[in-house]
Amino acid sequence: MIEAIRNAFKLPDLKRKIFFTLGMIAIYRFGAHIPVPGVDPAKLKTLFQQTPLLGFLDIFAGGALSRFAIFALGIMPYITASIIMQLMTIVIPTLEQWQKEGEIGQRKITQWTRYLTLALGLVESVGYIALFQSQLKVTFPFSTQVLIVATLVAGTALVMWLGELITQRGIGNGMSLLIFASIIARLPEGVVATARVSLVDTVILAIVLLGVIIGIIFVDQGQRRIPVQYAKRVVGRKIYGGGNTYIPLKVNSAGVIPIIFATSILAFPATIAQFVPNPAVRGIADSLGRGSGVYVIVEALLIIFFAYFYTAIIFNPIDIADNLKKYGGFVPGIRPGRPTAVYLDRVLSRITLPGAIFIAFIAVLPTLLLNLRNIPFFNSSNFGGTSLLIMVGVALETMRQLETQLLMRHYEGFLK
Repeated sequence: MIEAIRNAFKLPDLKRKIFFTLGMIAIYRFGAHIPVPGVDPAKLKTLFQQTPLLGFLDIFAGGALSRFAIFALGIMPYITASIIMQLMTIVIPTLEQWQKEGEIGQRKITQWTRYLTLALGLVESVGYIALFQSQLKVTFPFSTQVLIVATLVAGTALVMWLGELITQRGIGNGMSLLIFASIIARLPEGVVATARVSLVDTVILAIVLLGVIIGIIFVDQGQRRIPVQYAKRVVGRKIYGGGNTYIPLKVNSAGVIPIIFATSILAFPATIAQFVPNPAVRGIADSLGRGSGVYVIVEALLIIFFAYFYTAIIFNPIDIADNLKKYGGFVPGIRPGRPTAVYLDRVLSRITLPGAIFIAFIAVLPTLLLNLRNIPFFNSSNFGGTSLLIMVGVALETMRQLETQLLMRHYEGFLK
């Protein structure tokens, strides 16, 4: 690996991409420490400790939200907009048609995703102002409110631009790397807090994190390969087709989306309970408090449900079966057309279950460890299964892209 990194810095263009990526990440982290004008970040600490949803969102902002910096919204508006556009392609025929048009259609979808990102940033900015005014018992002048909203929306646009610049001119997916940088920024705080309390907890934490990372890599790389054969076709005097390939079905096709959905839903009762002083609402919020047995069970079930739900959205076996039939491909032993679609759907349903159970286990593991040992790492940094899955997934994807760049230039990569 050291040799591969050394080879990467020997190539001027690849070295330039690496330094460009690091420079964009440095700008992003710098903006996460510049506070928005007119807001006192010291008054927000208590509010973030009492509101689980804010603490969860602060993970993806790298602490910028708790400081109410210019990048306080982080990359979450763009992620939310991307998920919404992906879901809407099933409902809106125009978006579905754009998705099938290739690069031109993808540009249109990307442009509308940007517009939706700015709209969501505007809504979230206004919502945060209303939340902070009601909870902190302060009133911002109208001019200050306009300044705050404008600053946060501009910060969202700048973060989106930085991510796209990294994707175009750097190494890896820009949006994913910005989330990776935000999560990594919270690690030292948790590690130092754990080391100060107990050496035993620090050793246990290191062993658990190492084991979880190995497990995530194993599952992330796991796939079921469906063999596909293409019949030979004679066009004029030439023979086309006749090759063999496969369809890779990943064990965890949904990634971290199910955990994000489940965690967000479970955080709402506690958040709503702060605004609705109702005993029934407070009772539901207490029963679904982080660390309770009900919370662990409900979170695991929601993650499994959303894993199947999101996999069904991003993978359409009918389209794949139709494309195979159109180009003369078939799965050995399965008739083309609808039988192929039924077969792919059945195989995907079976392999999704272990993947869903695994990510559910990864998500609830920090809560279980917090109950058993009360390790400060998970309290001080809000570090959980979502963070681990994102970190390992982004690191693997970036390593694959760097590997490809090295192999294109006749260098050995990380995997020999």
